[in-house]
Amino acid sequence: MKTILDFNFRDQKALVRVDFNVPQNADLKVTDNTRIQAVKPTVDKILSDGGSVILMTHLGRPKGKFSEEFSLKNIVPEIEKVFGKEVKFCPDCIGEEAVNMAKNLQAGGILLLENLRFYNEEENGDQVFAEKLSKLGDAYVNDAFGTAHRAHASTAVIAQFFPSTKFFGLLMAKELDAIEKVLKKGEKPVTAILGGSKVSTKITIIENILPAVDNLIIGGGMAFTFIKALGGQIGNSLIEVDKQQLALEILEKAKAENVKVYLPVDAVIAEEFKNDSPNRDCNIYDIPEGWMGLDAGPRSRDIFNDVILNSRTILWNGPIGVFEMSNFAAGTVSLGESIAESTRLGAFSLVGGGDSVAFVKQFGYDDQVSYVSTGGGAMLESLEGKELPGVFAINN
Repeated sequence: MKTILDFNFRDQKALVRVDFNVPQNADLKVTDNTRIQAVKPTVDKILSDGGSVILMTHLGRPKGKFSEEFSLKNIVPEIEKVFGKEVKFCPDCIGEEAVNMAKNLQAGGILLLENLRFYNEEENGDQVFAEKLSKLGDAYVNDAFGTAHRAHASTAVIAQFFPSTKFFGLLMAKELDAIEKVLKKGEKPVTAILGGSKVSTKITIIENILPAVDNLIIGGGMAFTFIKALGGQIGNSLIEVDKQQLALEILEKAKAENVKVYLPVDAVIAEEFKNDSPNRDCNIYDIPEGWMGLDAGPRSRDIFNDVILNSRTILWNGPIGVFEMSNFAAGTVSLGESIAESTRLGAFSLVGGGDSVAFVKQFGYDDQVSYVSTGGGAMLESLEGKELPGVFAINN
């Protein structure tokens, strides 16, 4: 893996693709700077070599038109706070002003270009647009794992203009290494925990990871499709009716790969999808009509806990209950606690996927696991075994 550690950036202008698609409040102030913090080591390394940094990113979905709401000038104060340095801002990402500001950037300086997606050419992977961007730097660094699954101008196409000076940033390297640790180098037993609502969104992941794992815990809404396929009564619980045969095929494939599959044995059920709806614990194969499962029950939590504490490598993608409602969060909290404890005992744990990441941040588990992925879609496609365009562009 060719990273920035293989190069000295002295007197070099590094064009760094980052993912600063950060959440903002109504006043356009950044509410979570995790993605900015994540690339600080890359920026620090380039600057300490005696180079300068030109940052390019997208923000939101402006659909090829300028808008104040999606202007990156709004996030400059937060970037300066995190980096502890002045950040110059260019109100365009290509054109004469961008060329001049890049040319005049001194060693140790940081320049942020305006939102790439103010140009449709970015998402279209336009060659001419990519070449114009490439003229701004001497070296290209991709540190935007969150967009590495997109074949956009700044994430994939641009790399060809830097045949010998294209590198992974330190965040990208960490992300790719974490996924490889699970899929290829994981110390056994390896346990994958997949939750969320639909089997259909996880099928390719399940098929790809089966040869790499020893245990597969299936929870959340998607578990009910398996329970129903196995002959259970699930009341009004979430189900993908047309995926029951697929669920049975997954269980057969797991058996053929000697993977132990753990489904919930009980559920916390309620009559309505509301936090204050009366609830009780129930055998998951015997949920009465008019009731729905909204969380893993206490016996399921104990079973999952035992599996996790006996694991050396853990992948977690997707909650196992409706954690956004406090009365149905216990299962996911218990899971977070088990993974944190296993990590304390020396296991490697990787958490990824929007809802799981939201959970670990909200409940304070983000510093109790080994690695929290910054890229939802990119991580999922990696787990599916796909080569990401942004990774291929650096490696080839």
